Amino acid sequence: MTQRQRNDGLAGLLDEARWETNRQFAAAVNRVGAEMGLTLHYDGSAVTHWLSGMMPHKKARPAIIEALSRRLGRPVTSAETGFGAPLLVGPEAPSYSGTDPIEGLIDTGRADMDPSRRTVLATSLYAAALPVPIFAELTKRERYQTSAGPTTRIGTGEVATVRTMTERIAGILDELGGAHARPMAAAFLVNTVTPWLKAGASDAVRSGMLAAASDLTYLLGWMAMYEKAHGLGQRYYVKALELAAVAEDHVTYCRTLRGMALQAANLKHAKKALELADSAAEAAPAAGPRLRAFLTGQQAHGAALVGDRRQAFVRLAETESALSKADNRRDAIGGYDRAAYCFHVSSVLYALGDVPGSVKAMQDSNRARPAVERQGRAHANGLLAQRQLEMGHLEAACATWNAFLNDYERLSSARADEHFTTMRRRLRPHRANRHVRDLTGRAQEIIRQKAVV
Repeated sequence: MTQRQRNDGLAGLLDEARWETNRQFAAAVNRVGAEMGLTLHYDGSAVTHWLSGMMPHKKARPAIIEALSRRLGRPVTSAETGFGAPLLVGPEAPSYSGTDPIEGLIDTGRADMDPSRRTVLATSLYAAALPVPIFAELTKRERYQTSAGPTTRIGTGEVATVRTMTERIAGILDELGGAHARPMAAAFLVNTVTPWLKAGASDAVRSGMLAAASDLTYLLGWMAMYEKAHGLGQRYYVKALELAAVAEDHVTYCRTLRGMALQAANLKHAKKALELADSAAEAAPAAGPRLRAFLTGQQAHGAALVGDRRQAFVRLAETESALSKADNRRDAIGGYDRAAYCFHVSSVLYALGDVPGSVKAMQDSNRARPAVERQGRAHANGLLAQRQLEMGHLEAACATWNAFLNDYERLSSARADEHFTTMRRRLRPHRANRHVRDLTGRAQEIIRQKAVV
């Protein structure tokens, strides 16, 4: 029988990570696995086996690597852990490759279009230790060659088409949810946009097409994030950054970094959220007031998540000041308005422990929100009801959840589904209340209707 060789690479990483026990490391792996959709039940004895040279299950290895990366605050490779060649390649592995960004975009988009691959993508791992890219470095590194024949050429009309379609898809996202909008967007990206990216064009048109494609890719990342496919969302965000760098489009680059900051905040990676938000603001060119508000608002949330009260309120003041100087136009992609500002205020106050203040700010956000933003309003009401219940205001929470259901009936969205599940769970201890019984009955009817559809 062949004797196993001790895994010195993993042992060295564990020494560096300084977990007090192997059991703590195993628990961290189990938590990361849960983010991937895996049910892992490792304990300290499993870690002992790995250190002795036993290889963990292939599906679990990415979770082990990511747990180490998060603990150490830097990327850890499969080779470092002694697990051999990396297992996450292609569309599942976010990275700044330095190669043709369009080819990677095609791979990711095609996989997202394929229903048999979409489930795998949805459970691909979010890499918390992915470094923040520098715009100038990406600009120097990212290059691609056109492969068009002499008769294939695009102009400003094709650029305008991509911009228009991106705005239309954003509208569908707001009204009906990401589950309807994202497959359409991925198909348009792969079948129409990527061939245009390879077509012949003037320098101005090529830059315009790259910038437009970057906006669409950013939107796909946003939708994947909303659908809780965080690894896929990060992958799209990375590609949006690369395209923006090739186009030398600072605005989309900064906007995408801000989206990545929000994703990190949603996943409770507080330091990473603030790092990304600060990087987005620092990289911004002479931004207009609306973009400035868009970026500083996310900085405020990041500061609150790490407990920096002073910085959080300074950033909120900067956000309000910038927004007051903006015109009335609101971009369909990455727009920022009064509703978004009040949502940031609510997020900051809640992170700092002011639940009543966060409730009032969220109500202000809903009052300022355009009627067509069904998905955003459903998310806001889902959070608002939970916080009202946290304060002990059961009837107010029921009223808010009823408003949530008004939107939920028309949405196809993983995040809205999550709010629906949370509502039902949080109401179970209060089944005797008349308002709860009415709300629960309505929820059951919606379940039946969606099952029929």
